[in-house]
Amino acid sequence: MISFRNFALRRGERLLLSKVDIALHAGWRVGVVGRNGCGKTSLFAAILGDVEADSGDLEKSPKLRIASVAQETPSLPDAAIDFVVSGDTEVHAVLQAEEAAMAAEDWDGVAAAHQRMAEINGYDATARAGKLLHGLGFPADTHQRAVSTFSGGWRVRLNLARALMMPSDLLLLDEPTNHLDLDAVLWLEQWLLKYPGMLMMISHDREFLDGVGTHMLHLHDGTARLYTGDYTSFERQRSEQLRQQQIAFEKEQAERAHLQSFIDRFKAS
Repeated sequence: MISFRNFALRRGERLLLSKVDIALHAGWRVGVVGRNGCGKTSLFAAILGDVEADSGDLEKSPKLRIASVAQETPSLPDAAIDFVVSGDTEVHAVLQAEEAAMAAEDWDGVAAAHQRMAEINGYDATARAGKLLHGLGFPADTHQRAVSTFSGGWRVRLNLARALMMPSDLLLLDEPTNHLDLDAVLWLEQWLLKYPGMLMMISHDREFLDGVGTHMLHLHDGTARLYTGDYTSFERQRSEQLRQQQIAFEKEQAERAHLQSFIDRFKAS
């Protein structure tokens, strides 16, 4: 669970969010929506610990494993599938430990690495990475290609696959359907529906949010309000709230006009 208590967030002189009191729970798939510049990406940065709250608290377990998609991909010589496998940080660490042990001819260390690999199901890491690449549209004959040979859009897909590879309790996705074709978007929807942790996703793709979302977190004019349901449900609820606000405003204006009319008549008499 992540909870915001009287949370406020500022970027420079601009106050993006204030007085946010919300709790988000495991198993929820939360679409973070709102106009450009309302603080969606900054909220993700706060959750990742890259920026600090202006005031209030953002509470999360110190053991919470957070996965997110890197904004840039270095021009690496690594094979695409190895790059994705390295997203599983524990498997990657064991592989490095095994390599170091073999270089040092430390056979006990090699044996320990093999045992640990079995404990964390690390031996199927390459197969899992291959399925992610396939789902995101990479033909099998590209899996061994160097990361540096892929264009920008395909590197975005590699970063997404690497984030999905990482065991996590919270997955942060910022515009995940960008650079994906329809088949990859549909595959991603199905993968996310099976994701057991908490998902937070910034997206302008309404169909994607309808297909995946269980809740919508709407950022607007410095506030954050949580809605239950997909994006279409959020729009209905939001429209009804605005209608009720308009009715209340018109009623208030009518009452003020009636009171002013009474005052004017009283003065005239």
